[in-house]
Amino acid sequence: MNRARVVFAATAVCAAFVGSTVIAQQSTPQAPPMQSILAGKKFIPPVKGQAEIEYVKSPTRREGSTLITKITVKNTMNAPIPRLKVAETWYDKQQNMLPGGEAVVNGLLQPGEVQTLEVRTPTNPNFQVQMFMFTHANGGVKPHLVKSLDESKKEPAAKNASATKPAPAKAAKKK
Repeated sequence: MNRARVVFAATAVCAAFVGSTVIAQQSTPQAPPMQSILAGKKFIPPVKGQAEIEYVKSPTRREGSTLITKITVKNTMNAPIPRLKVAETWYDKQQNMLPGGEAVVNGLLQPGEVQTLEVRTPTNPNFQVQMFMFTHANGGVKPHLVKSLDESKKEPAAKNASATKPAPAKAAKKK
């Protein structure tokens, strides 16, 4: 009899373990399928080396004991420019360098994008000449000073074929 009780108890215990394992497997939710973050998006790697920008500088104005210079920049490259930075340097009459301020575009300056940087510098009575140095996270920048950033500065659309060729002369009709 003792043996029958032990066999019955062992069978009950095994059935409990198997049943709980099956229930646990069925109740576990399935994870959603993995999808790429960039799926369907076009990714252009940022510029490495020298980048080119156009910029417009507004006149420097004084606000209390601070000089404020606003510079509007436009990315003219086909790739984004990472962390564009402008450093302002001042010189006195004897061409001695005086410390200036700097401004940064955090993130990427996308192709054709326009941003405004504000450089704040403490005033100094010896300031005479102002210079700017542009850099970015992956190299230098070749700046082009322009009078205005005209966003419609694109090439004109192609002309129609009828507009480019003169109409052929008609032959005189014979009578």
